[in-house]
Amino acid sequence: MTKLSVNLNKVALLRNARTLGIPSVTRSASIALAAGAHGITVHPRPDGRHIRTADVYELAELLTTHPGIEFNIEGNPFHDVMELVRQVKPHQCTLVPDDPGAYTSDHGWNLAADAQRLRPCIEELRGLGIRVSLFMDPDPASMAQAREIGADRIELYTEPYARSYGTSDGERELDRYAEAARTAQALGLGVNAGHDLNLSNLPSFVAEVPNVLEVSIGHALTADALEIGLDAAVRAYLRALQPMSPTLGGEA
Repeated sequence: MTKLSVNLNKVALLRNARTLGIPSVTRSASIALAAGAHGITVHPRPDGRHIRTADVYELAELLTTHPGIEFNIEGNPFHDVMELVRQVKPHQCTLVPDDPGAYTSDHGWNLAADAQRLRPCIEELRGLGIRVSLFMDPDPASMAQAREIGADRIELYTEPYARSYGTSDGERELDRYAEAARTAQALGLGVNAGHDLNLSNLPSFVAEVPNVLEVSIGHALTADALEIGLDAAVRAYLRALQPMSPTLGGEA
């Protein structure tokens, strides 16, 4: 079964709107894990607009009491995240090519331009015992270079799929992701996925894209949690990862 890693960025964004400390990022993590989530994801950014450095340390401490649960830290290795990862040593570090002021992640790495400067970062992370995943567009031609510079996995950037879902372009877009995944896997790379996946489009994605190891979901899951509660939302996403199972509202 594809694993679910719950991204807590939007919980932190809401918390940061006031100075009351609620909602609690660590409390939300505990609820998600009790509901069956397989991991926790955070994407700290230099401006601290959602997840903050203190959150990362507190979550790392929390997860010491949850053996088998994975901690995934996302970020641009050239914008301050490396020192944090060195200190925390998460199970996985997903390297993302965000500009410091980016509204959200909106593209994968251009390895033709960035491979050589990424290589020493990947080598260091792997030397620390951290699995390295590269945030990538679904371009089969770029997978060989991702493998060559030392990545363990790639995370497919799924916003184009999400935008095409339910349109005339949806099937063609899904085929593109499936081909990219098969190419990566043939080279020995594991495949993760994330960005704008939700209860409607997730079942088709994991049914058609082979052997996705992990999805990282935050925005849509948090929005669903506002309606049905965090525990119920996590359980709905876990059901959505199982073929032909009901999700929120009884839809497959």
